[in-house]
Order: sequence, then structure tokens, then C-alpha cells
Amino acid sequence: MTRIILFNKPFNVLSQFTDKGSAGSKRETLSDYIQVPKVYAAGRLDKDSEGLLILTDNGKLQNQISDPRRKTEKSYWVQVEGVPSETALEQLRAGVELKDGRTAPAKVERIDPPPGLWPRHPPIRVRKSVPDCWLELTITEGRNRQVRRMTAAIGHPTLRLIRHRIGHWALGDLNPGDWRET
Repeated sequence: MTRIILFNKPFNVLSQFTDKGSAGSKRETLSDYIQVPKVYAAGRLDKDSEGLLILTDNGKLQNQISDPRRKTEKSYWVQVEGVPSETALEQLRAGVELKDGRTAPAKVERIDPPPGLWPRHPPIRVRKSVPDCWLELTITEGRNRQVRRMTAAIGHPTLRLIRHRIGHWALGDLNPGDWRET
């Protein structure tokens, strides 16, 4: 039977079980939260991003989730600097040009702050003179730091990034650092 674990990855945690960084620096990894043998992350979530990470012991499922050719939707709550115009959002919907090529079209809309959102530690930087807003952004690719690069390309840098859905799996009411098996 396939094991599937949904994990709410906290900010500043690596999406791997061991830290292969510089000697002497102890960064938090999945092993600080999950002690289930023989499960592996299906895809990645940057250290400075939060939210849903799926772990499984099924290599075929792992590949299905993370392979961009499979077009598995990944949805994010993105807090950005400034308030993007409808024209800027249309750029995301059409796909934006990045250094590694044009992105596939994204689904995007402005949203209210997500309900039940936990505080981030450390908090995001806030500038009193610059407003911010939340977007829900859905992509089917998974390039390195793609969402952050997309919002920067339209002039609205990402302040906070939380993945809340992968395919039909959703974060639900999982608190940061918690996990559940489905």
C-alpha cells in the first residue's frame, strides 16, 4: 500500500532529510519533523517558502507529482509587494519571460489574506510606504524559484509564499511542522 504524507513545511526548513550544506551549520530538515522510514519528497519547496509538501514511498507517484510534463497543478498563496494591476495579472495569465524561457500561463487572482494563516517567524519585512496584497497563483510547472521570479517579472516581489494545494491534495488545517497520512 502506498504511503502518502501531507506536511506543512515551516519557513526555513529544507525539503530534504539531510543537510548537505557547509560543515558546522545545522539547518532544519524534514528529519526534524518526520520520522517515517522510506518516504521521499515529491518535488521541492524552497527553504524560504512554506506550506504543502507531499512525501511518499511510491516512486511512480513521486514522479507523477513532480514531473512538469504531467502538468500537476500547484496552487500558492503569494503575498507580494505593491498591488498588481489587472494588466500585470494578465501578464501572469499569458506567461512571462524569465531567463530560462517563457512560463506556461498561470491562473491568478487577487485574494483576501488567507483565513487562519499562521504568523511567520521571522515576520516578513514591512515598509509602511509600500502596500502589499495577496494573490492565489496556480502553475503546472515547477522551475527553480518560479513563482518568486514570476512576480518579480511583473514588478511585484514576493514577500511570503505558501503552497496550499498540489493536485487534489490540500493543506487544510495542518499547522506548520505538522503532518498527516492520507
